Amino acid sequence: MEAARLIKKAKRGDKDALLHLIMAEKNAYYRLALTYMKNPHDAMDAMDEMIVRVYEKLDQLKKPESFYSWSKTILVNCCKTLLREKARTLPLNEWTLNSESMNPIIQSDNQMEIQDLLARLSDEQREALSLKYLHDLELQTISEMTNTPLGTVKSRIFQGLKKLRTLTGGE
Repeated sequence: MEAARLIKKAKRGDKDALLHLIMAEKNAYYRLALTYMKNPHDAMDAMDEMIVRVYEKLDQLKKPESFYSWSKTILVNCCKTLLREKARTLPLNEWTLNSESMNPIIQSDNQMEIQDLLARLSDEQREALSLKYLHDLELQTISEMTNTPLGTVKSRIFQGLKKLRTLTGGE
């Protein structure tokens, strides 16, 4: 596999190999960072920090096939560190959804409704739901990325969905 070969080269200090690995998933990294940082500039800063940390800690990667989940965990940690440093919270009023097929007016109305609903969830529930449904991550990956027990992640998602159903008049 190409990724395994590039990881071996990167572990030997080949910066271009590491760059190829990261560029292969750059959109996924960016979307993940944007979920936490809420603006493009801060998301790019987090990605820059992630690249540096991945390069510095690449020798700690035990399973080459885990590179992408490992590096995404580092990205999440970079985002959280930057947010702590800036003493900011997740500003839901800047959350945007990408749906080019929708009418902009309808999209704006839907975004406002989603923002209002998500604002009523706890930070932990909002984070778990975002990682699960906006980034389509596996529960185990979310658990590892957030350093949270798997059962807690499942509970946050369940409780968040339950609260959303209640708020929207479902069950």
